[in-house]
Amino acid sequence: MSTPDVALGVHHAPQGLSDRIALGFTKLLRFCADTFFAKRYGHRAIVLETVAAVPGMVGATLTHLRCLRRMEDDNGWIRTLMEEAENERMHLMTFIEVARPTLFERCIILGVQWVFYVGFFLLYLASARTAHRVVGYFEEEAVISYTHYLADIDAGRSANPPAPAIARHYWKLPADATLRDVVLVIRADEAHHRDVNHGFASELGGQPSRAVSPYPEHAAVLRPEA
Repeated sequence: MSTPDVALGVHHAPQGLSDRIALGFTKLLRFCADTFFAKRYGHRAIVLETVAAVPGMVGATLTHLRCLRRMEDDNGWIRTLMEEAENERMHLMTFIEVARPTLFERCIILGVQWVFYVGFFLLYLASARTAHRVVGYFEEEAVISYTHYLADIDAGRSANPPAPAIARHYWKLPADATLRDVVLVIRADEAHHRDVNHGFASELGGQPSRAVSPYPEHAAVLRPEA
């Protein structure tokens, strides 16, 4: 299987108060995740992916309603955000097979998801630019976390079992794919979401609008034909 081409170390330097707020909020959540989960990457992914799947759905809904009110085209934003939400949900479904969530973690998910959904919905209404920048920074941290996970797998500190069937089907991975292969394609997904959301935030900040695709440029690598 080919290794997805991912630009590591990408960071959007904050420009203005909006970006600094987004980055500060992201670093706070990263600190909480590191404190609670440490290197329990599978369990961390289960909780965080339930949150990561929220912004795309919120953004798609509010963009859809805005386009209806203004009777204007969305330039591909709605489909892109819906694809992002579904993609993050598939990350969750994959890691449920890897690390079964405990009852305590399920309770955390219920609380965190409701709080985050309401908070992100209000943030998007107040400043869509800040909301997309938050997601861009979230995804920067996700790329870092999955890179650390890969390092642990390669060093033998984390297990590398066969890839779950749901992951092999979704990403069209070969029958002998392992968890390492899954983490590689998930990291590539997160890098794509990072770039798209930073791009959206920049457009909302005044840069020229552009049409977007819901699929990464390396989709042929991520989801090769069987």
